[in-house]
Amino acid sequence: MLIALFEPDIPQNTGSLLRLAACTGVALHIIEPCGFPFDNKELRRVAMDYVDLASLTRHVSWNQFLVYKQEQGLRLVLLTTRATTYHTIFEFQRNDVLLFGRESSGVPQAVHDVVDASVKIPLAPGARSLNLVQAASMVVGEALKQTDLWPA
Repeated sequence: MLIALFEPDIPQNTGSLLRLAACTGVALHIIEPCGFPFDNKELRRVAMDYVDLASLTRHVSWNQFLVYKQEQGLRLVLLTTRATTYHTIFEFQRNDVLLFGRESSGVPQAVHDVVDASVKIPLAPGARSLNLVQAASMVVGEALKQTDLWPA
């Protein structure tokens, strides 16, 4: 299982995802281009020393990431408010890529068109969305629980 972040906008969120990845043992893949210089000091400030503990892979483009996904036999699961299936009833698998979109705009239709599944988090009426890292923490936790992949 791994987390993939599509063209991130906010270095603080990316840094927090690096920390989440390090603490859960789930690899983080960044699909570029990023909306900030990837060596941004804010990224390191938020991730602190967890940058060195995380398994991080960078892909220079969406197409390069898709080649990697195909070669590794991974299933692509997009977290999106447009989904109809809640993450709590979805059946996660060990070979899942948990894909999260840009903070500002999510993912383009071309990405929606090629994912294997889409899930959403149940929200209270009137609520639009959670912060990216809050959402990722919830979905990663559920996926790890279902697949018995919690780090020992």
